[in-house]
Amino acid sequence: MKARLKGSRELGPNTRHFEFEPVDWKTAFVPGQFLSLTHNEVTRAYSIASPPHTDGFALCANLVEDGRFSPFLFDMQPGDEVDFKGPYGAFIMKQTPSDSIFVATGTGIAPFRSMLLSLPDRRVTLIFGVRHREGLLYDEELQGLAGEGKNFQYVPTLTRPPRDWTGKTGRVQAHVLEALGERRDMDVYICGLREMVDDLRAKLKETGLDRKRIIYEKYD
Repeated sequence: MKARLKGSRELGPNTRHFEFEPVDWKTAFVPGQFLSLTHNEVTRAYSIASPPHTDGFALCANLVEDGRFSPFLFDMQPGDEVDFKGPYGAFIMKQTPSDSIFVATGTGIAPFRSMLLSLPDRRVTLIFGVRHREGLLYDEELQGLAGEGKNFQYVPTLTRPPRDWTGKTGRVQAHVLEALGERRDMDVYICGLREMVDDLRAKLKETGLDRKRIIYEKYD
């Protein structure tokens, strides 16, 4: 199948949001799933960053200067086409409503954006960790969602904060345990690099949280 680039915009340093229009695909995916894009026999998986009720799909990607695929993606111009397959993946929300904690680092925010723009009114806390303030992808949009008065709390945290930063600092793990508190009836969804995901899973299991309540996806 093919998709045509409608446009893209900068989200942060070497990070971009891409909007695609499928050429021969009727949009049907579940928030949290991913697509596999292919160019010159090189395939890369990208989580869908948009809700399913749109006419196409959006992706969020980093530029890897020596990469085999991302330079092609970043060089694409509106109207250019790319081959893709999918959707794939089981990193999706449970059907039975439950208070939840979303945990993202870097471009791991992409599937959560899809979920948050599709959610019914259920209580969610998003803990989003990056190094620098400029890496808080979709920050203004997430701040807006949190300000709408719904059951959504947005907690950004920086490991290398500037002097004027007044928010959370440090890695996401400690803030997740703080948000969980004494509750063991919440679901925790985690998306990020393997080291963070594995460490947080271990810490959550140590608290006695049922492993079935820990849903995760690694992107390295």
